[in-house]
Amino acid sequence: MNRPVFIVGFMGSGKTTWGKKIASALGVPFIDLDHEIVEHIGMSIPDYFKAYGEDSFRQLENEFLKKQQGRIGIISTGGGTPCYFDNMHWMCENGLVVYLYHTPKSLWSRLSQSDVSKRPVLQGMSGDDLLLFIENKLSERGVYYDRSHIKVEQINTSLTDIVDLIKTTC
Repeated sequence: MNRPVFIVGFMGSGKTTWGKKIASALGVPFIDLDHEIVEHIGMSIPDYFKAYGEDSFRQLENEFLKKQQGRIGIISTGGGTPCYFDNMHWMCENGLVVYLYHTPKSLWSRLSQSDVSKRPVLQGMSGDDLLLFIENKLSERGVYYDRSHIKVEQINTSLTDIVDLIKTTC
């Protein structure tokens, strides 16, 4: 591997979990962009959203993304990272971008079982409201995600297959 691999996808798609597995299989470092931001700001992302707003967070996220230039490893991004500024273009130019794809129903099932308090944009959502939100947001973000070099239907693709795709593309 001679360039970073950026993992993108909707919240709940498994970017962090799969990113760690892929990094381990390839013997390279794993970097969680959200974790690096949290370490820097000294508060959770939902708390940062409440205190400073989404625009401020997206600017900070953009800065931390650009700091990854030249790093070799698997970099898990936030679900919205590709959708702001020139982030998706920059990732495509400076690394390999892997999209962990899920259907809206699959994401709904996964997010319904997660702690939504850790996800600021999902506060107070459940059931049909959550599914509608996912469908709408995925429709908006899909135009960015679909620019990835590799699109993986995460549920139907093994770790070995993902690693092989990365090896043959990097």
